[in-house]
Amino acid sequence: MIQRLSIAILLLVSVATIAQTRSFTVEEAVTFALDSNYTAINSRRDIAKAIKKKWETTASGLPQVSASLDYNYQIKQPTQLIPAEFTGGEPGTFIPVVFGTQQNATATATLSQLIFDGSYLVGLQAAKTFLEFSKNANEKTQLEVRKGVINAYGGVLLAEESVAILDKNIATLEDNLRETRIIFKNGFAEEEDVEQLQITFLSLQNQRANAKRMVTIAKQMFNLAIGIDVNEETVLTQTLEGLALPALGLLNDTVNLEQNVDYKIANNLNEQRELELKLEKSKALPTLGAFINVGTFAGRNEFNFFDSDEKWFPQSITGFQLNIPIFSSGMRNARTAQAAIALDQAKTQKEETAQQIKLAYASAKSDHELAIDNYNTSLKNITLAERIENKNQVKFREGLSTSFDLRQAQTQLYQVQQELLQAMLQIITTKADLETILNVPNYTNN
Repeated sequence: MIQRLSIAILLLVSVATIAQTRSFTVEEAVTFALDSNYTAINSRRDIAKAIKKKWETTASGLPQVSASLDYNYQIKQPTQLIPAEFTGGEPGTFIPVVFGTQQNATATATLSQLIFDGSYLVGLQAAKTFLEFSKNANEKTQLEVRKGVINAYGGVLLAEESVAILDKNIATLEDNLRETRIIFKNGFAEEEDVEQLQITFLSLQNQRANAKRMVTIAKQMFNLAIGIDVNEETVLTQTLEGLALPALGLLNDTVNLEQNVDYKIANNLNEQRELELKLEKSKALPTLGAFINVGTFAGRNEFNFFDSDEKWFPQSITGFQLNIPIFSSGMRNARTAQAAIALDQAKTQKEETAQQIKLAYASAKSDHELAIDNYNTSLKNITLAERIENKNQVKFREGLSTSFDLRQAQTQLYQVQQELLQAMLQIITTKADLETILNVPNYTNN
C-alpha cells in the first residue's frame, strides 16, 4: 500500500513538473517576450503615460472649476481707532472700535476658461509629438527585445551543442584510452602514450563540466530575455542548424530610412525642436482668460453656521484677464535664438543619423557575409580535421605515429568544432543585427 502511494505521488510530481515546463520555437519566444519582457512591459507603460500626458495638456485649456471653503476664528479681534468727533466726541481724540464678527465663513466656486494662449496651442502639438516619440521608442524596444531573444536562443543552442560534441569526443577518447592501456599492458605501447591520452581526456572532462554550467547560465539568460523566472524550466525546440540559416535575401536589400526606428526618433527630435521654437515665439503674444466666481459669506460671534435661521450673504464676481508682453530687455529674443540654434542642431543630427544607419547596414551586411564565409570554411575544415584525426588514430594503433601526434590531431579537431559552432552563432547574431536595422517585424529564415 505504501509503495503504491509513493508511486502515485511520484507520478503527480512528474506530471506537475511537465506542466510547468515551457517549450519555444524562436518565433514563439519572440512573441512571448514582446508581451512579457520586463523592458517591453515598461515601454508600453511609457505609451500609456504619454496618452495621459496628452490629455493633461488638452484639459489645461478646457473649463476649470474649483471650490473653496474658508473659516476664520479671530482669537483676539483687532481694534481700530476712529476720530471721536464721528460720535460727537472731542475733536482730535480717538475712540477704540472693534469691527466685524469673531467667526467668519466663506464658500466660493470659480469657473475659469482660457480663451487664447499661444503656448497652449503649441503644447497640444507637443503632446501629440511626445506620444509619437513614445510609440517609436516602444518600437525600438521591441526590436531590441527581439534581437536579444534571438541571440539568447542561439546561445542556449550553442551551449547544448557544445555539450553534445564534448560527450561524443569523450566517448571516442575513452575507447582510445582503454585500447591504449591494454596495448601498454601487453608491452606494445609506452606509458607516455597512455599519459598523453589521459591529459586530453581530463581536459575534455573539465570542458564538458564548464559547458554544462554554461547551458544553465544560457537558459537563465534566455528566461530573463523573454520575461519569466530565471529558474523556470524551458525547452527550445529548434536546432542550431535550423536557426543558423543565412539571411541571403537581406544582403541585397536597401535601407528605407523612413522605416528605420532610429531615423523616426531623430525625426521626432526635429519636430520637438520646431515646437520649442514656436513656443518661444508664442510667448510674445498676449494671453486672455475669463472667470466667474460665486459664493456666500457669513459672520458670527458664535459657531452657528449651520443654523437655518441665520443668514448667509451671497456674493459673485466675473471678469477677464489680459496679459500683454511689452518689453523683456531682449530676454525673449535670446530664448527664441537659442531654440532656433537647437533646431539647426537637430537637423544636423538627423542627417548624421541617416548616414550612421547606412553605415550600420553596410557593416552588418559585411559581418553577415563574413559569418557565412567562416561557416562554409569551418564545414570544410571539420571534414579535413576529422579525416586527419582518423588517420592519426589508425597510425597510432599500428605504431606508425606517437601519442603526441594523435593528441595534436585531436586538439585540432576540437578547435575546429568550436570554430564551427562560433561561426553558426555569428550567423545568428549578424542576421539579427541586419533584421533590426531593416526593421523586419517578424523573424524569418530567409
